[in-house]
Amino acid sequence: MLTRLIVCLDVREGRVVKGVRFEGLRDVGDPVELAARYEAEGADEIVFLDISASAEARTTLLETVRRAAEAVFIPLTVGGGVRTVDDIACVLRSGADKVSINTAAVARPELLSEGAERFGSQCVVASIDAKREQAAWRVWTHGGSVRTEIDAIEWARECVARGAGEILLTSIDRDGARSGFDLALTRAVSDAVPVPVIASGGAGSAAHVRDAVVDGRADAVLVAGILHDGVTTVRAIKAEMVHARIPVRAVA
Repeated sequence: MLTRLIVCLDVREGRVVKGVRFEGLRDVGDPVELAARYEAEGADEIVFLDISASAEARTTLLETVRRAAEAVFIPLTVGGGVRTVDDIACVLRSGADKVSINTAAVARPELLSEGAERFGSQCVVASIDAKREQAAWRVWTHGGSVRTEIDAIEWARECVARGAGEILLTSIDRDGARSGFDLALTRAVSDAVPVPVIASGGAGSAAHVRDAVVDGRADAVLVAGILHDGVTTVRAIKAEMVHARIPVRAVA
């Protein structure tokens, strides 16, 4: 199976933003233009996360989703403010291939089951934001601002049991820090569930992406800031993966 390189576009008020550990956000561009650019460079998928939707009790910016779906042909995942099965339906009707659910799934885990039953597990991505606490990792919600008592590994298992077809796993400690992925967290979740795990949070180089797959056992890797800032490119990351004998889709 090919390892996917996924580009994440954090969207706030219709613009792509990037911060460090979910704070200090700065504008980096138009979401549709960036999605099209990264597709042309060889990205395998695009993830749009409306990072303020849950915290501000707003639904996902569906117009942005529609524009993006018309502009790109690789799979598109959308998350943020998805609270009901009807919300999932609206996002999918707008052109998304998958819907990422975080805060609402923690509040009502049945949403994962309802989404999987109605649309199929392949459409349901459980997004988990985790922060290390001593020897374990705790789940946080509302864009990484609200702590829960939930253990991240156990929550990943429950998400899959309830129908999630994929786990999007973000280390809050590493997010935007460019110090490398939390390999222990990634490996622990990857070993705990039978579905694909996307490593997120911490990419600072192509080597970090390689390590997330080789050492973290991730099935896919999500990157953002290092591409937005020109630190590296999709092509360079994939070249590093090929060098490490990781199977990836070739870049034209």
